[in-house]
This record gives sequence, C-alpha cells and structure tokens, in this order.
Amino acid sequence: MSRFDTLVIGAGFSGLAAGIRLALAGQRVAVLERHYLWGGLNSFYKRGGRLFDTGLHALTNFVPKGTRGTPLARVLRQLRIGWDELALREQRHSEIVLGGERVRFSNDFGLLASEVERLRPERAAAFRALAEEIRGAPLELQEQHPLSARRELDRRLGDPFLTDLLLLPCCYYGSAQEHDVEWDQFQILFRSIFLEGLSLPSGGVRPLLRLFTERLENAGGELQTKSEVTRILERDGRAAGVELADGRQLFAETILSSAGYVETLRLAGRAQDLPAAAHGQLSFLETISVLDRWPHLLGRPDRPMDAGVIFFSTAARLRYARPSAPCDLQSGVISMPTNFKDTPADQEGLFRVTVLADHAAWIDQPPDHYRAEKARWSEAALAASEDFCAAVRPYEVFRDAFTPRTIQHFTRHEQGAIYGSPLKQKSGRTPLPGLFLIGTDQGFLGIVGACVSGIAMANLHALKRAGAPEPTG
Repeated sequence: MSRFDTLVIGAGFSGLAAGIRLALAGQRVAVLERHYLWGGLNSFYKRGGRLFDTGLHALTNFVPKGTRGTPLARVLRQLRIGWDELALREQRHSEIVLGGERVRFSNDFGLLASEVERLRPERAAAFRALAEEIRGAPLELQEQHPLSARRELDRRLGDPFLTDLLLLPCCYYGSAQEHDVEWDQFQILFRSIFLEGLSLPSGGVRPLLRLFTERLENAGGELQTKSEVTRILERDGRAAGVELADGRQLFAETILSSAGYVETLRLAGRAQDLPAAAHGQLSFLETISVLDRWPHLLGRPDRPMDAGVIFFSTAARLRYARPSAPCDLQSGVISMPTNFKDTPADQEGLFRVTVLADHAAWIDQPPDHYRAEKARWSEAALAASEDFCAAVRPYEVFRDAFTPRTIQHFTRHEQGAIYGSPLKQKSGRTPLPGLFLIGTDQGFLGIVGACVSGIAMANLHALKRAGAPEPTG
C-alpha cells in the first residue's frame, strides 16, 4: 500500500504548482497524470516532424522583473523560481477587432486608454475610473452572490461597444459562461491582460513545463505519468485515496483535483445530483498554420499583421455561445508568436486561429467524416480571418487542427468544455471532506492563474493545519 500526505490529480500547471509547493513544505506528494506527457491543455505534441504547443497563445500576468504584489510574483516566491528562469518574451502589441474598429493594447496600459479616448472620448474618464477600481480590487476570488460583468460594465461605462470590447478578450481567455463572465473573474482577467500584460516563454510551453517538473522532482515530489485515476476512495465519510486504472490504490490525507468540478465529483460518485448549470458548454476548434515566412511580412496598411494576438468579432456585437453549427466563425482569437519581442531568427512562422465549436457535432463522427469536417472548418476559419488579416493560406507549408473531441480526450472535460464548469468552486471545497478542487473550476484562469490556484488551495487545505512556513527566496 502506498501512502502520501497529499495526492494531486492532473499534471497541468495547477497540479504541478500544488505539488511543488507541498514538496517544498516537506510533504510526501504524488502528482498523478493519465497521459504520458504532462501539461494538460497547455502541453505539446509532435506532428509532421514538428513540435506544437497546445493551449498557450500567450502567458498573461506579465510584469517586469522585481515587481512585487502581483500574481506572477506570488507564484515565483512560493515555488522558489527566479524571474529569469521563465525566459519571457514580451508582446509588442495586440489588437481587438470589433465592429469594424481595430483597437491596440500592449503591456503599457496607456495605449489602451488612449485608444478608448480616441474612439469614445466622452467615456474616457469612466474607463479610467474602471481601471483604477480594478487595480485596487483584491487579487482573490470573492465568495459572494455572482455578479454579471456585462451588467456591471454597462452600468459603469454606459456604452455597449466598450462593454463588448473588454469582454471579448476576457471571455476567450477564461469564461465558461455564454456571453458573459462573473464580475470578480472579469476583474482578475482584466488585470492579467490589460493592467499587467502578455508574454511568451522562449521556446514555448515545453521549457516552462520542464522547469516545473524538474522543480517538483528536486523538491522531492513524485510525478507519476500513465496513472489514470478511475475512482476516488472514501473512508468514514471523507476522501481517503484513489484507485488507478491499473488497479493500484494510493492513500492520502488530502486529495487536490484539477480534473474539473463535474469530473471530480463523478470520480467520487457524487455527480448525480449536480444541476444542469454545472455542465460546461463552450469548446473550441483551433487551426495551426505553419508558414514559409513570418506573418508580419504579409501585412499591408489596411490589414496589418504585426499584432501578437488578435481578438476578433466580425459582428457588431459579441456573440460568445455554443454554436448551432459545428463552428461559429463570427468571433475568435488569432495568435502570431513571431510578433512577440526577441523571437529567434530560426523560428518558423505560425498563424493560429481559434473559434467556438459545438462539441456534439464533433464527438461521434466516424474517422473519415471527422477528418473531412476538420479540414473543411479549418479552411473556413482561415478564410474568415481574411476579413481583417492578409491571406495566409498561399504561404502554408503545414496545417493541423484540434477540435472539442481532442480537448475532451486530453483534459477529460465533459463536452470538451475548455474552461470547465460555469459554477466555480472558489473555496475549492467539494461535498466530500478531504477532496478539493484546483485549477480551472476553482476559478483562476491562464497559466499563472492555474499556478495561483494550485498554490492557494495547497496552502489552505493541505498545509494550514500543519502550520507550514512561507517559502522565501
């Protein structure tokens, strides 16, 4: 029988961060990953002789070295990681395309403020007041009756265009709700995208994951791959351990799960009473085009291609909902990694387009039809981007795509729900004592947010009773 202080389900960034924090505090901890690779949605794979990142468009929460009192600073301190070890490349600028307008923003908040003043001078003061309100808000999620960010923005700004302008990036980078996001989550997303900023780790997600897995191992934690949890064991009315697909049973005082709210309760045999609203509906199709040149070389004055990320809506109002067709091409996200600063000269040009997709249209298709539909909708997504970008299809040397079916396979999120359940469990608690949530369904989003979640829940639920000291360094 194997016994640990804490078991962590899932080796995404929340699970790895929780494991590192616990191991640094002297716990015996195992991080269990069902796949042979770690990272969850933010992982990597090989296709056509090339390595591709999944999930990572940009790392949010960027702040310069030495900045204190921010989520990134907290993660680095708690995990004893140096800022330089992240090897981050800042964005030059990104864009929001909405209602025919192109709005630029960067890691200097003044750029976005000037763009709002250019387009809506009568609302500029209200926008600056909103930013100052969010800058002073707590960094933690609040246990309170959920408020609609759309409603709060309408009240503060009084302008539907500005409401949609701000919701578009926040929804695509973190909302499990249709057309909206909870107000406290919006504030965290606004801070992470606009008040702090975007960057990319040099070399993509692989070196970042290697840094985390090595830190876990060096701290004395275990990373067990190909260890699928099939059941959470219960004893005397509390979580006591897990059973793996190979029949092994592991036991622990505390279990932290990044599998998702619905998925974790199903493992614990407690999902039957969940309300329908707990089940996520929103999934994506992403197309990755490898180009024979960097995208910015294709741009022209009316269709520039120099943004790191473009959040777009071709409709006048943002539509962020499960589509009735296999995909909805009216809105989405484009990522062009070579437009970030200090890109290595030998990096190939990449153009990634992500759009909303209906899980039900993809999950049960026979293989030949699935491949044909994936090719058809990938082509359509690239064609849709030509409304505001130069055409990239003539310059492709390779293309791949992933669908809601792919997301479900690698994350185990029901219906390929990329941001999990709309009902976030901000305390991390579940109906089963000893079993706690970390990651997406605890409420923090993005890689830095996932790390914050793993650390915070490890501190609160696995270490608080032991009086573990704060790490330094």
